[in-house]
Amino acid sequence: MASGIKDKVAIIGMGCSRFGERWGDSAEDLMVEAFTEALGDAGIATADIGAAWLGTSYEEIGVGKSAIPLAAALRLPNLPVTRVENLCASGSEAVRGAAYAVAAGACDIALALGVEKLKDTGYGGLPVRTRGSFNDLWMPSMSAPGLFAQLASAYAAKHGSDPRDLKRAMAHVSVKSHRNGALNEKAHLRRAITEEQVLNAPVVAEPLGVFDCCGVSDGAACAIVTTPEIAARLGKNPIVTIKAMQIAASDGSEMSHTLWDGTTVANTRIAAARAFAEAGVCDPAREIGAIEVHDCFSITELVTMEDLGFSKEGRAVHDILDGRYDHDGAVPCQIDGGLKCFGHPIGASGIRMLYELYLQLQGRAGKRQLADLRLGLTHNLGGAPMSNVASVNIIGRLE
Repeated sequence: MASGIKDKVAIIGMGCSRFGERWGDSAEDLMVEAFTEALGDAGIATADIGAAWLGTSYEEIGVGKSAIPLAAALRLPNLPVTRVENLCASGSEAVRGAAYAVAAGACDIALALGVEKLKDTGYGGLPVRTRGSFNDLWMPSMSAPGLFAQLASAYAAKHGSDPRDLKRAMAHVSVKSHRNGALNEKAHLRRAITEEQVLNAPVVAEPLGVFDCCGVSDGAACAIVTTPEIAARLGKNPIVTIKAMQIAASDGSEMSHTLWDGTTVANTRIAAARAFAEAGVCDPAREIGAIEVHDCFSITELVTMEDLGFSKEGRAVHDILDGRYDHDGAVPCQIDGGLKCFGHPIGASGIRMLYELYLQLQGRAGKRQLADLRLGLTHNLGGAPMSNVASVNIIGRLE
């Protein structure tokens, strides 16, 4: 019977490029920037790495379909390299591959790197694909703001939310993230905003305004993993281990019948339940001290609080307005600024989330530092509220 990977894999080094409009840098430049930090942080040599995974989604023109550009950019010495893609969970998928290799004993040290240069695609938002059954069948002529705006409308209708309260809660999500992102030198957007600015901003897709949407960005992030025993020999203290890694991909059934009411993301709930079981977490709202979630839109973060079990059904609006997820709240969310301030270079986002929690767990987050964090959670949502892939990862100190 499967026992999971709890505490079988340790993170010994992480790196993150500066996210933003990196017009003067190639995807390879961003890879090197993140890798150089991670390698120095791990205190190892490139020759110590046994295998590598590259997570990237839309970077096929700039990087290509294989993982060979990763090997070339980082000068990896004839290692097995693998490119993975799973929509917005591509970075998390790369870490999963590296972690599973270490847990299986296939190699002692493995690398995961995610990268994307979306500013070079020529689109104002995410590039729109028109090939394959997933896109052509389930999401013809889709727009991301439109799909997630429907999530907001359905949520309000089901729970009887006052539209003004919902709008204010969504605004608070963005204000909170910008307040945190202003403290982060690697964030794309580093300016605090006010609730008034959010509420009075132009509407993109009712009820989502400009400040309810995350931006398009370039960036890379990197993780180096090994066994806890090797981490100890390298002198790592505290040792940060992976407690759970779970991914749940939709089979499209949400769009095939009327049982789904459009107010939740079913795959997030499934992945979260599996992750909590793997990590041995019984009461996530009490046991997990910080979270980084997929805030592609402010309503996504709001609904995710209920999907992950941190807010009760229909209560996220009130919890958000009460400051539950602020930096000094009960469960700080998006301590680094989230997608809202980093943008969403798809292959990098999942690893960027782990990077922040890794720094927090080691007490190295500077002005953003939380007090005595022991356990943190990251969440990616790829695709749309329906027909999506959801990833939930939990990391923490080895006790």
